[in-house]
Amino acid sequence: MSISRLSVSNLRNLRSVDLEFATGINLFIGKNGSGKTSLLESIYLLGLARSFRSTKLKPIINSQSQECTVFAELSVGSNRKLPLGLKRSLSGELMIRYAGEKVRTVAQLAQLLPIQIINPDTFQLLEGGPKLRRQFLDWGVFHVEHHYMEHWRQAQKCIKHRNSLLRRDKISPTELKVWSESLANLANKIDQQRQLYIDQFVPVFNEIVSQLIDLPDLSLSYYPGWDKKVELLDLLTSNFDKEQNQHRTLYGPHRADIKVKVDGLSADEILSRGQLKLVTAALKIAQGFLFNKFTNQQSIYLIDDIAAELDNEKKSKLCQLIETMNCQAFITCVEETSLDYEWHETKDVKMFHVEHGQIRPLDRPKKG
Repeated sequence: MSISRLSVSNLRNLRSVDLEFATGINLFIGKNGSGKTSLLESIYLLGLARSFRSTKLKPIINSQSQECTVFAELSVGSNRKLPLGLKRSLSGELMIRYAGEKVRTVAQLAQLLPIQIINPDTFQLLEGGPKLRRQFLDWGVFHVEHHYMEHWRQAQKCIKHRNSLLRRDKISPTELKVWSESLANLANKIDQQRQLYIDQFVPVFNEIVSQLIDLPDLSLSYYPGWDKKVELLDLLTSNFDKEQNQHRTLYGPHRADIKVKVDGLSADEILSRGQLKLVTAALKIAQGFLFNKFTNQQSIYLIDDIAAELDNEKKSKLCQLIETMNCQAFITCVEETSLDYEWHETKDVKMFHVEHGQIRPLDRPKKG
């Protein structure tokens, strides 16, 4: 699936934009603040019903409007095109429709338009807390394991109820035991699904990162959220006093993490910014590769300021890798010279110039 056409109204400085895209590479060139990132934000909003730049509605919607809309024509198969539209208002109203029907859950939306983003915030995958890495892992497992989301939701419910009980002055041992047993059962299912995914993810990640950067001592490992030498139910039981003092469940799938290390040290402590960018890009690309393998669909990649932190050699390697994936990509840069890499002449590539919220197509430079 790819986006063949996109219309955006009143999203930040994009008052009225209507564009037709390449099925392959779409390049957006313009100065900082011109609207390039807002264009990527509109696609992300359409795929996940939220922004990657703000948790609040007001900054997203143009100051002179009460609502913003994003509409796309999605190419499905060789000749079929279906509409996907989203409207968000300052009142909090959210309306999403696909092929004339209401989209009722974000999970359904994520399946329609699977988005991978590589931007400055992507560094947080390595520099930030475990929650972001769990979300990254859960995205991958969700798209390949059909029952994963239901197990995850039930586990969250168990954790919520256990935490509520642990905050009470008087706790019913019987009630706590029920939720602990349910959590332990679900945790084992979630862990099995996550571990299966990681077992397939690691070799793909290693192969991709080796194409981008020489880091022979780089390793990726998965921590399930508790020491598996001990049964989770036994841990929950034996640590009751500790959990009661902290008013929360201390062991389980909600404490899982992915650990990326170089020579035994956390990657964010030892790598340069450019190296971190390539490793996080490899994580995202590997996830997209597995998604394609299991679903026969391609992720759509949003890459903001591709040249930042990278020298010409590393930038070219990243561009070559994206090109070989045969996916649709939306890539921004400040200057045209930032994309000196010459895309293959048979590749479907479109270029756009962005200025003051206006976006117009550019002719693709001819080789020679």
